[in-house]
Amino acid sequence: MNRSGTTGEAVHRTPVLIVGGSLVGLSTSLFLGRLGVPHTLVERHASTSIHPRGRGNNVRTMELFRTAGVQRRIVEAASVLKDNHGILQTPSLVGDAGEWLLRTIDPGGGLARFSPAGWCLCSQNDLEPVLLRSARELGGDLRYNTEMMSFDQDGDGVTARVKSRETGEHTTIRADYLVAADGPRSPVRERLGIGHNGPGDLFHNVSVTFTSRGLASVVGDRRFIVCYLTSPDADGALLPVDNRENWVFHAPWHPEHGETLEEFTDERLAAHIRRAVGVPDLDVTVTGRAAWHAAERVAQRYAEGRVFLAGDSAHEMSPTGAFGSNTGIQDAHNLAWKLAAVLGGWAGPGLLDSYDAERRPVAEATSARASSRSVEHSHPGYTPDAETAALAGRKGGVLNVALGYRYPRGAVLGADPATPVVPEGLALNGEPGSRAPHLWLDRAGARVSTLDLYERSLVLLASPHSPWLAAAAEVASALPVPLDAYGVGEGADLVPENGADWAAAHGVTPDGAVLVRPDGFVAWRHEGRAADPARTLRDTVATLLSRT
Repeated sequence: MNRSGTTGEAVHRTPVLIVGGSLVGLSTSLFLGRLGVPHTLVERHASTSIHPRGRGNNVRTMELFRTAGVQRRIVEAASVLKDNHGILQTPSLVGDAGEWLLRTIDPGGGLARFSPAGWCLCSQNDLEPVLLRSARELGGDLRYNTEMMSFDQDGDGVTARVKSRETGEHTTIRADYLVAADGPRSPVRERLGIGHNGPGDLFHNVSVTFTSRGLASVVGDRRFIVCYLTSPDADGALLPVDNRENWVFHAPWHPEHGETLEEFTDERLAAHIRRAVGVPDLDVTVTGRAAWHAAERVAQRYAEGRVFLAGDSAHEMSPTGAFGSNTGIQDAHNLAWKLAAVLGGWAGPGLLDSYDAERRPVAEATSARASSRSVEHSHPGYTPDAETAALAGRKGGVLNVALGYRYPRGAVLGADPATPVVPEGLALNGEPGSRAPHLWLDRAGARVSTLDLYERSLVLLASPHSPWLAAAAEVASALPVPLDAYGVGEGADLVPENGADWAAAHGVTPDGAVLVRPDGFVAWRHEGRAADPARTLRDTVATLLSRT
């Protein structure tokens, strides 16, 4: 909605202003659009990313995109790399030397027990256009070539001034809330004076895009996600873009030793790539370069008044494991349903306090794991401190980080505050604060996952004819809140496949109930019967949503 201010300048009114139109900003737009929240996004660049990077979308992120209805589009955009799975480490690509640090992402197909989704290798330059298209189809007002110049907030909202980089026109935007997804050097975070915790810079690389028609024959049938080349005089990381002609190479850069970016000429980079690969006459044509800095930093707080940080503005982490972009997208999903609830009037503003309480500890634990992963993979250019090196290899695999992270505190009831945010193993058993278990269900002849039920409302699961179902209907009407209740079992709305026991999977008895949040995390569970189910559930929902 537009109106004129006292100066005659155009004033645009929106419930949520998103600053930044990369992966996290676009994901925020997508998730808000799915929830029917009008919003405006501004991005200073003219278009989405053109550089192949940030390609590893983990299983939790793909679950979110599945629920948001874009999984199929993303898989189609990623089809060129669908057969790439492993992580190779080798002195060169000539001969059979080297070892597979990871041969396949999902050995034995065991992931299907935990999730209806899977990992997806989709480069940022391919993923962002999918998110942009989908967000606009949902009504998102996305403005590229538009830069935020300043903002101020008061008790009722945020006032931002933005400028079109095409026309120079200035617009004032008045929003209820602002989401800053404006990158690691976030001007919004700087304006708020929010500092960081963590060790800071880890290492620096120059990311090089290049073409080579001969490299595919050298690589052969080794369909890796990334290959760490460890030649002492030319180490680096090689990533395929199309497995044929287009590639990316990450070369170590040491500005701490006085090395400048200008020293990385096309000739130097081409020679470095040839030495690293082990083919002196390999055809290499450099098509682009971009410096990037790996760091381990987490903002000291994720919110200030009505302004929230998400993605790289809130946390930076080593790229090994692709934890950074996934953590940012999951930030956006966590925040989106809470903004929708508060703006929709079915939750109190206090619900938004849980964003920092839940997401910041996840970033702290995940960023530490990413640094350890870089040690394990001997990432080019990284010389870890003694403490990080000692911890490497003791954290288990990545699935517990990607899928098993928990919220011991926040908008949950009954969670153990002493529970590690990232557990050593993976046990998705319905504990409050954990991602709800996945079960395949028959729903009126359609096969759905329990995770497909969670997006726009709270969801209560109980046995058929349970008094909890009637209690949920009463609470939904009385408060009122969006609360869907499903009977699960033979003869019910939802019938688990192969006779699976939904109650045991969620850690309750057949007389119990489980309450799941719109983001798919267990908010609360009651093991069995209650003397007054309606009152118990009403008090629970009111507390969770900060309505008391």
